[in-house]
Amino acid sequence: MALGKKLSCLWTLGLCLVASKSPKLPSITDQSFIDQCVKAHNEMRGKVHPHAANMKHMTWDEGLAKAAKAWANKCKFAHNTCLGKSYECHPIFEYVGENIWLGGLSIFTPKFAVVAWYNETEYYDYSSLSCTAVCGHYTQVVWANSYKVGCAITMCSHLGEAETAIFVCNYGPAGNFPNVPPYAKGVPCSMCEEEETCVKKLCKYPYWNPLGKAPPQKACHLLCLIYVLLRIF
Repeated sequence: MALGKKLSCLWTLGLCLVASKSPKLPSITDQSFIDQCVKAHNEMRGKVHPHAANMKHMTWDEGLAKAAKAWANKCKFAHNTCLGKSYECHPIFEYVGENIWLGGLSIFTPKFAVVAWYNETEYYDYSSLSCTAVCGHYTQVVWANSYKVGCAITMCSHLGEAETAIFVCNYGPAGNFPNVPPYAKGVPCSMCEEEETCVKKLCKYPYWNPLGKAPPQKACHLLCLIYVLLRIF
């Protein structure tokens, strides 16, 4: 009996040691992770060449992050099946965009993945709106009117090595429309809307959404109602 207890304890200890070595992934509510995702996108959006006159500053969206997490958890290196369906991915945005990165967790940071997407700029020709190779990740990252982002990461070892991770970012509203430039070229912020301010070459709106893009009433919380009342009076 004593030997059985010892073996049981050793088995439990072994499981604990294995668990302790398992990589800890940031959740979609981890503020550091959120800040890194948003900062990386805004840094890249401010670097475009030719310069953008109407590039919006991005902020985090919980709904987009939840959609990204739900899809990442399926561990499919393919786009979400909801993307082409009206209001299937998000209750406010009719369509959303999506970028996916797959690689080792040891090299992953949100910025590493976003920069990898942005670097597809070398394959994109703004004048002809064409790509010489894959560049759809780049154009979505710098799509001027996509002002919300939500990302998530999940381990998917069966897609590669033991510590292979999949990182998904969703964007609202969606970008990458055929034969449409990702942004209007010109002096940075020269085409910002009236209530927007210029922050690091990006048009930053002071409230939750750009002018004229308020959420439907069902999504309106207390702050939303206060702001609506102030605008009325």
